[in-house]
Amino acid sequence: MNGILEKSAVKRVVAAKKKFGISGQIKVLTETAKSAVEAAAGLGIEVGQIASSIIFKLPNNSPLLVITSGRHRVDTELVASNLGIEKLDRVDADYVKENSGFSIGGVAPIGWINAPSITLIDEALNDYDVIWAAAGHPHAVFPTSYSELLSCSQAKSMMVGMVTK
Repeated sequence: MNGILEKSAVKRVVAAKKKFGISGQIKVLTETAKSAVEAAAGLGIEVGQIASSIIFKLPNNSPLLVITSGRHRVDTELVASNLGIEKLDRVDADYVKENSGFSIGGVAPIGWINAPSITLIDEALNDYDVIWAAAGHPHAVFPTSYSELLSCSQAKSMMVGMVTK
């Protein structure tokens, strides 16, 4: 686990946390946190406390970031309808890396190289005092709150999915 905090993607998250006044320290997990279930198990918390950053492509090819509770699966039809667009397109790992600067499994909601066009945050995350988000690496996460994440990401609050876990 040595060197994770020295990775450029993690350093971007550290800089963004400082810029936005998020004080929670990055935690390096021994096990991977590529999924909400893995992250929650590694932290000993409820899966709903994981703020998963899911990226979609809007009709104009720009990125949409959906910060969803780990207990939800994004309902793409619901989100598209709420945004007044026909559909959301799935993206591949290259699109994610090119737009966010992060690899899948470590996509942080802050510290992007190119800010997403639209950011949505799942209202369900407001059920928890502390939520955890990826910090730029599959083994790195940081604690924050719904209000902090809502503010620093300039997200629009929305119910984005259905309970799956």
